[in-house]
Amino acid sequence: MMTLYGYFRSSTSYRTRIAMNLKGLDYDDIAINLAQDEQLETAFKAINPQGLVPVLQVNDLLLYQSPAILEWLEDVYPEQPLLPKDAAGRMHVRALSAMIGCDIHPLNNRRILQYLRNELSVDEENVIAWCNRWISEGFAALETRLAADSHRGQFCYGDNPTFADCYLIPQVSSARRFKVDLSAYPNIVAIDAHCRTLKAFADADPMMQPDAPKPLSP
Repeated sequence: MMTLYGYFRSSTSYRTRIAMNLKGLDYDDIAINLAQDEQLETAFKAINPQGLVPVLQVNDLLLYQSPAILEWLEDVYPEQPLLPKDAAGRMHVRALSAMIGCDIHPLNNRRILQYLRNELSVDEENVIAWCNRWISEGFAALETRLAADSHRGQFCYGDNPTFADCYLIPQVSSARRFKVDLSAYPNIVAIDAHCRTLKAFADADPMMQPDAPKPLSP
């Protein structure tokens, strides 16, 4: 039995859902409402003292930090691989993933944005400008890398989804939410469009999650 503690709009939860869906794994969802700071409550801190999502519980095992969770999934469920077979290919996919997970995502993480808003009194227009700046800078480098890569296919690497796509699609969603102009990144946009045609990605979309806000009735 697998239980995923996450939040519908959390990029780290989103990338974990994609990976689990691509591997055909069933799991239960437990929503941790970041907007209401449920991640800071004692009950969740007992699960993850860091107060971050996602956490994947597999029987008595608690897995945390999405890069480590994805690596664990790859080790334990290798039948639908999300890393290439060769060492150079695995390095390349991990590097693309790190460009997003280490150098783009942390700068527009909710904790950072709340610090800007609440501690530094940055207004919302400038919070959006902050996100736009760092996502755009990161995407420019990623787009250059993808454009020059002979291994790029319908996905970030080849013609099968990898960790890199699990990282990219949530970050594109965030980019759109923060009003980033994506016209300068045609390879990123094309990969995103292709991935969204696949059930594993579509089912992981934030608005498809049980804790997503429901549209108002007409």
